[in-house]
Amino acid sequence: MLASVPDPDRSPAGANDFTCRPSAAHPRPVILVHGTFENAFSNWSGLAPVLKHAGYCVFALNYGQTKPHALMKGTGPVPDSAKQLAAYVEKVLAATGARKVDLVGHSQGGGLMPQWYLRFNRGAAKVHRLVGINPSNHGTTVDGLAHVADAVLDVAGHTGKPLGLDVPAAEDQTVGSPVLRHLYAKGDTEPGVTYTNIVTKTDTLVTPYTNQFLTAVPGATVHNILLQDVCPLDLTGHFSGADDPNVHQLVLNALDPAHAAPVHCALRPIPL
Repeated sequence: MLASVPDPDRSPAGANDFTCRPSAAHPRPVILVHGTFENAFSNWSGLAPVLKHAGYCVFALNYGQTKPHALMKGTGPVPDSAKQLAAYVEKVLAATGARKVDLVGHSQGGGLMPQWYLRFNRGAAKVHRLVGINPSNHGTTVDGLAHVADAVLDVAGHTGKPLGLDVPAAEDQTVGSPVLRHLYAKGDTEPGVTYTNIVTKTDTLVTPYTNQFLTAVPGATVHNILLQDVCPLDLTGHFSGADDPNVHQLVLNALDPAHAAPVHCALRPIPL
């Protein structure tokens, strides 16, 4: 995050070359969608060059700003952010000539927000795959802190919440929110889209971690991957998932399963 302070709107290396044309091997552009309190540069400086090196046209948007050039983005209401994603997808499709894109997102950007786009902004017709890294699919209790904070502050007569829980995106991602109830009233997924959820059991932000798994409706495909089933000694937590080389290989495999490669399981001992 600190590296993006001088220019919070900058693109990560390898991303946002609008002259890129998808190859026959990788015909769909990949759009990277950052998480809450993140920005494109801070969230994707690790993965964007990996995808570019693998031959993809890579794009990364900034969304959900409550003020222009904010350092921490992804804080606005989820339905508003989904409209921004919809506009960005159209921009990428027009520039590349592709018919569909693949989305790779972290936290909100791999879960609730693109899920809203797929369902309510006609995104399912324009997205082939959604790959979520630690996705906030069914919301979070933040280990119970969200509801505890509400109760304590109500009793104390204070307004606002600690830990940034008063921003619209955080409220929308809290278990039981109106946005979550509306989104999943007709099932978890959209027909025609393939979903991959890469989840770590050491996640202490999107809790319980099992909330990140999805169930397929008819016509959709879901792959729920628990990181520790692949790499038992990888203790990567919520925040560092997008920078984990083991996760990077799982993303590459999800985007191109016909050429999936083994994950060599680099040691990640710190659950952050």
